[in-house]
Amino acid sequence: MADTLLDDVAGLLRETADEVVLPLFRTLDDADVTEKAPGELVTVADRRAEEKITAALRRLRPGSVVVGEEAVADDPGLLRHLRSDGDVWLVDPVDGTSNFAAGRRPFALMVALLRDGEATAAWVFDPLAGTLAAARSGEGTYLDGRRVRTSADVRPVGALRGAAMTHFLPPDSRAAMEAGGGRIGQLLPGQHCAGREYLDILTGEQQFVLFWRTLPWDHGPGTLLVRAAGGVARHLDGTEYHPADSEIGLLVAANEQVWGEVHAALVAR
Repeated sequence: MADTLLDDVAGLLRETADEVVLPLFRTLDDADVTEKAPGELVTVADRRAEEKITAALRRLRPGSVVVGEEAVADDPGLLRHLRSDGDVWLVDPVDGTSNFAAGRRPFALMVALLRDGEATAAWVFDPLAGTLAAARSGEGTYLDGRRVRTSADVRPVGALRGAAMTHFLPPDSRAAMEAGGGRIGQLLPGQHCAGREYLDILTGEQQFVLFWRTLPWDHGPGTLLVRAAGGVARHLDGTEYHPADSEIGLLVAANEQVWGEVHAALVAR
């Protein structure tokens, strides 16, 4: 992975995990965890990590804009930058906060770089597993420094393994998806950490993942990683995903055949 930017941001995520996030894992007090919205937790680790990452990214690209999850919670107007000209960073300082707050794994640190509204680079780091993925648009995806491709295997739907996040689905959609899930070999409930789901597609641990909510910091980094490795990331109506989209529903798969098989089983009913 001989790319200065990829290396610089990868090093930043490792440093932030070592200095800020991991020292707080399983050491949080009740006062260190609050609700920023009903059911949405934030910890001191999220805030401190975002502050550190934001300052470093601005030094890497002077004049760039940082759209961080916690900053947007305070100022939703920052989302207007997602289709702006110039360099815009997306930051999820601790993806999987509910896991982190409960002392569970997995959780991840995630960053994406948008240039003139298009995703051009991405990073996802699982610090407990020590797994880091990075990608440049048009130049491929690297997993722990080695170039990787998503699986091109053509499998019947009954041999597929993947996750579907049904928690936020409307009841009728959830019922239809659960019924269709019987056609899939292994339909998992998800790990409450989007970053780990994307990493598992890159490693071949699973072949797909379906999300309902599509917050930009949750999916901007991972969708680029999967696409740059040969995979597919589209909304449930078949349109390509973009971090600025407000449309709900996202199906990510290792290849076109998997996307079609899973879509037919869980969505096109």
